Amino acid sequence: MKASQLRDLSLEELTEKETELKEELFNLRFQNTTNQLENTARLPITRKEIARVGTVIREKIEAGARRED
Repeated sequence: MKASQLRDLSLEELTEKETELKEELFNLRFQNTTNQLENTARLPITRKEIARVGTVIREKIEAGARRED
């Protein structure tokens, strides 16, 4: 998912998306450890998606803090 698409989501939706991605990463790591993971390229892609969601969450929180000042 692109950052522009993520910026359209609410803070609650972003938090939910981050949780889903972290669970997916856990499952991918588990599969990789047990040699059941066929596409190992999914690991770095999922980590980058988590970072992307975290960045957008931080942007939204900072934007909200600026409005209060």
